[in-house]
Amino acid sequence: MTTSTDTSFFGHPRGLATLFFTEMWERFSYYGMRSLLILFMVAPLSRGGLGFDDPTAGVVYGLYTAMAYLAALPGGWLADRILGGRKAVMIGGILIAAGNFVLCIPNFAAFYSGLVLVVFGTGLLKANVSAIVGQLYGQGDPRRDSGFSIFYMGINLGAFIAPLLCGWAATQYGWRTGFMLAAVCMSLGVVQFLFGTSKLGDAGKLPATPNDTAAPRQFAIGAGILLAILVAVAAAANLGLVTPKQIGDASGGALLIVVAGFFSWLLFGAHWEPAERKRLIVVFFLFLSACVFWSVFEQAGSSLNLFAERATDNNLAGFEIPAPWYQSVQPMFIILLAPVFAGLWLRLGPRDLPAPVKFSLALVLVGAGFLLLGFGATFAAGGARVSPMWLVATYFLHTCGELCLSPVGLSAMTKLAPARVGGLMMGVYFLSISIGNYLGGRAAGFYQTLPLPYLFGAVGLVAVIAGLVLASFTRPMVRLMGGVR
Repeated sequence: MTTSTDTSFFGHPRGLATLFFTEMWERFSYYGMRSLLILFMVAPLSRGGLGFDDPTAGVVYGLYTAMAYLAALPGGWLADRILGGRKAVMIGGILIAAGNFVLCIPNFAAFYSGLVLVVFGTGLLKANVSAIVGQLYGQGDPRRDSGFSIFYMGINLGAFIAPLLCGWAATQYGWRTGFMLAAVCMSLGVVQFLFGTSKLGDAGKLPATPNDTAAPRQFAIGAGILLAILVAVAAAANLGLVTPKQIGDASGGALLIVVAGFFSWLLFGAHWEPAERKRLIVVFFLFLSACVFWSVFEQAGSSLNLFAERATDNNLAGFEIPAPWYQSVQPMFIILLAPVFAGLWLRLGPRDLPAPVKFSLALVLVGAGFLLLGFGATFAAGGARVSPMWLVATYFLHTCGELCLSPVGLSAMTKLAPARVGGLMMGVYFLSISIGNYLGGRAAGFYQTLPLPYLFGAVGLVAVIAGLVLASFTRPMVRLMGGVR
């Protein structure tokens, strides 16, 4: 099959259907489990939960979601140098399914082991399935952007359905049934990928650099070091020498040191042309802005999930809405609003807003969502429950912010990054999501210790101020971009 001319799937290569459903089931697994995770951790033992306090649950949640995105960097390297995209996706899917199955085992060791397996699996699958989509199309194929749009709908379809089904299963039959459903659906994704690989042609079949003889040795060393660290941490935790919060604190500190070191090398240690260096300065500030954005936005699965369960009136005509169902609101808005925003940017044409302006707008919108919810939280004092429309309105504003930043950020990285580090810059973008998830999880740890209006108001105010500061530097940043919008 010649993938560049195949039109058997609505005018696109047939292999796009295989990847569409693989990603849909992977996102179903991720968002289904994520919609339950913090609620499961804070639920008392008598209700089948782990009985964690909010700060511990927040740091575990933040560290897990951060590592899931951070793992995309070594996952992409492993596919490029050793496995090839197809094997990476297959192994990743198996690890994700296995991790969710392990989460069904009722003990703490199984809980942490399951999270580790899901992190490794997500790192292998998430980065590489998108790369295979691009390989389905020949150079200059005009269907490429449309193909990615179809693929993106698969992501949001999985994210929309997962909280509804997993939340219902967990409510009716217990938390671990929700994890089991995520595991079964990921297994379905693996099976359909296995049977659909014949439709992929040569896409993802071989590593991008198959003759890198040093890669297996480098992988063995890195894997050995990582395994030793995990074993040491697990042993220390079992002996009571360290707590989950201490592990999270140390990991977060290490993550920030890595980021600081990386950008120091990128901006001052590497040799760039003057125009390239100027654009990398813009990349750095967009990266910081994205970290702030994702630290607010990704609280959907943590502090906003807790708000849905503890402070929202979920009774609808006698039916109790499961708290995880609210996690489906954002992907629903994405599906509805993505064509609107795409049409808006096209309609603006040469008057289209530069990336820093869109990032600023995204920060103001996501901050406004939390300020609105902070006002709504004032009516939840003393144990009262408020209308679900406070959450729905917040998610609407957050989704509008996401559509101003997420696709724009991906596009900006490809346009601003020097060609020889284009792949690395995409990894940097995912790194911003990783840091944002970590910070967002830590913020959720203050849910019980701070009054909600103060907590949500502070989070929203930080985002709005960051957006206004970024907007004030728009003109010098546009000059540094050198004509790139």
